[in-house]
This record gives sequence, structure tokens and C-alpha cells, in this order.
Amino acid sequence: MPDATVGLKDQAEVDPFTRDFLEFMAVEKNASPRTLTNYAFALGEYRVRNPQFKDWKSCTADDFRLYLFECMKRELARSTIRLHFAALRSFYKFLTRRKNLTANPLLEVQLPKAERKLPLVLTIRQVEELLGLPFKVKQPRQAPSWSAARDAAILEVFYSTGLRLAELAGLDVEAFDFFNETIRVVGKGSKERIVPLGSHALAALQKYRGEAKVSAGPLFLSKSRSRISARGVSNIVKKYTALAGLPVGVSPHKLRHSFATHLLDNGADLRSVQTLLGHASLSTTQIYTHVSTERLKKVYDTAHPRA
Repeated sequence: MPDATVGLKDQAEVDPFTRDFLEFMAVEKNASPRTLTNYAFALGEYRVRNPQFKDWKSCTADDFRLYLFECMKRELARSTIRLHFAALRSFYKFLTRRKNLTANPLLEVQLPKAERKLPLVLTIRQVEELLGLPFKVKQPRQAPSWSAARDAAILEVFYSTGLRLAELAGLDVEAFDFFNETIRVVGKGSKERIVPLGSHALAALQKYRGEAKVSAGPLFLSKSRSRISARGVSNIVKKYTALAGLPVGVSPHKLRHSFATHLLDNGADLRSVQTLLGHASLSTTQIYTHVSTERLKKVYDTAHPRA
């Protein structure tokens, strides 16, 4: 597949619609850099794949149906196709509202249904084994004396709060209210939410802050005492999941999945879990009800004598 990002900046410069749309998404919608990259890629990919392309206002519903068919012939994942078309639909919504386009051709294009893949969820026992590892394994010789306490605090906070990777890496000490046992999180779209902290996470944080002498600014530090990167946090999680013998692919996001599923398994309501996770839509949170149902069915099949 040709790299549609090649010359994409030049395309945006000669295509004022693309340029204005990306600027609109960045400034008015506060879209993340990753979202902007994905949207720019999708628009560039459509142009690269359509030699007959003239301009955006000339595109018809049939043009996009042919593009959809071409994507399916290339056996792209349904999720990838839907992401591409989500970008195109946002773009055409912008054109109709801001650029006087009379009709949105994408409203007539029906996409394939999204594949529903249930997220991998750890058992409570697996989580407990994982959280106990940092003080049981020998740390590298070059690691700071407080690295085990930091790693333990990272794992505890992930499971206690269900934060996204970027949210956790971006935490500052000032975000914590230790008196009320809560944390103020800045999520997607710069939306803030307050998330409670469990007693184990609070204790782990206090131990880490005491050992590392962290009193202000970035909470989780690298060995150079600068803010640890999201990749650095991810590597820490991968290190301990490997040592725990957990399935390949367990990531910080899997701890988020486990957090949500265990809450629902133990009686939490869906709206509360939605708020804790920072989901804009309840439908995003509902995937965890399917996970809980599947787990319940397995228990039933195992335990019921006539299952």
C-alpha cells in the first residue's frame, strides 16, 4: 500500500478545504495530535486511491461507495474502514456547515457493521499477583532506589482508577486531593473528571512520593527525574506482565478494561462506570456489560449440572 502520508503537508497547502478542516479540528474541537494525524491520513488516502479525484465538492455518493468497495477488496479491517469514513464524514459535515456545500454525499453511504471484539480482561487473582511484583523482583543496578515504589504506584493507580495511558503519564502531584482521596484527571478533549482512589493506591503513592521525594510537578518520574513518558509507563507495565506470566499483549489499556469489568461484576451501575472512565457515550461503556455477560455464561456452563 503506498504511503498516503507522503506529501500530505503539501496536499493540505494546495487544498484549502483540508487545511481549514484540520485547523478547525485543532483549534475549535481541540482534537488530539493523533486524531489530526488520523484524519489527515484518511483524507490523503482517499485522494491517493482515486486518480479521478478533482475536488471535494465534486465527489458523489457513488464515488464513496466505490472507495468503500475498494477498501473491502483490500481486506482492510472493518474498524480501519470505519475510522477512515468517520474522518471523511466529519470533513463533509464541516464542508456543509462552513464551506456552503449543498449536500453531504456520505449520508447516503452505508458502512459495514463494526466487529465486536471483547476486550481481554484479567482475573482479580491475576491483577493481585501483578500488583505485588515490583517489590518481589530485583531491580536493575542502574535503576533509582525508588524505582520499585514508583512501579508499584503506577500499577496500583492504573487498576484503582482505570486511567488511560496518557492520562496517567500526564499526572501532576497537584491533581491529587489526598484528604478527599480523589484525583482530578484531564481526559480527551481537555475534559476534566474527578476519580476516587482506593486505599492501596493511596498507600502506594505515599510510599513512592516519600522515597522519591516528589512534592510538586510531574508525579511519575524517569530515572533522570523528568516526567516519565507514556512509552516509559507502557514498558513498565509490559515488564511486570511478562514476569507474571500473563497473556501476551497485556497493556495499560487492559488494566483499564479489567478495572471497568470488575466494577460491573461487583454491582456498579453502567452510568457510574462511564463517568469514571471518562467516556463521552454510554455505548462505548456498554462493551463491558458484554464482557461481564460472557464471564457469567462461562461460570454457568462450568457450574450448572445441566448446562
